[in-house]
Amino acid sequence: MKDHVLPGNPPIPLTLRRSARARRISLRISQLDGRVTLTMPKRLAKREALDFAEAKEDWIRQHLAARGADVVVAPGAEIPVGGKMLRVTAGQGRGVRIGEAEITVPGAEESIGKRLAAHLREVARDRLAGACDDYAERLGRPYHRLTLRDTRSRWGSCTSDGGLMFSWRLIMTPPEVLNYVAAHEVAHLAQMNHSPAFWAEVTRIYGDYQAPRQWLRDHGGGLHRYRF
Repeated sequence: MKDHVLPGNPPIPLTLRRSARARRISLRISQLDGRVTLTMPKRLAKREALDFAEAKEDWIRQHLAARGADVVVAPGAEIPVGGKMLRVTAGQGRGVRIGEAEITVPGAEESIGKRLAAHLREVARDRLAGACDDYAERLGRPYHRLTLRDTRSRWGSCTSDGGLMFSWRLIMTPPEVLNYVAAHEVAHLAQMNHSPAFWAEVTRIYGDYQAPRQWLRDHGGGLHRYRF
């Protein structure tokens, strides 16, 4: 359906979607891009759905404010790396340098975001490979390949033939969170499920996983606000 706008300051774009399976009106705010989707039963009047959204305006604005605005990665922006906020600065030379308080990225300003993303992807690969090697040894089962993607719906996955996949944005999380996700996927080499036996394997090779798992639930969605 055609998008609409909820008036106010600022106006809020609404994506209206009809669903034959919907029995009532529902609102969803994406943590990935802040899109507000209004789902409505197939035969419901559009005006009734828009009235519902207007009645929920305060709730929508509160959730959008909590999510925060998108951040375009360019000189002066701050991004998390290893759980620490670092300022992006333009630099000289050929390589990206990650310091204690800033990341120096050489090259033309319009290419800094893409160049930094490529560098962070390589750092993520190195750290995830090291973590997976350690956890696979503890588990006693090898993995066969490791790939990185910019996934939207999951932080990692494991295939039945021993392939591990991770979001490269894990490099933005605290080290213990990256390590937990590595251990989680490696544990699937022994248990392709989320049974008590699986969680026992995670605990055996990683330890207490509750804190990093909760960190991802609380903060993981916000990592997609950074636009490289």
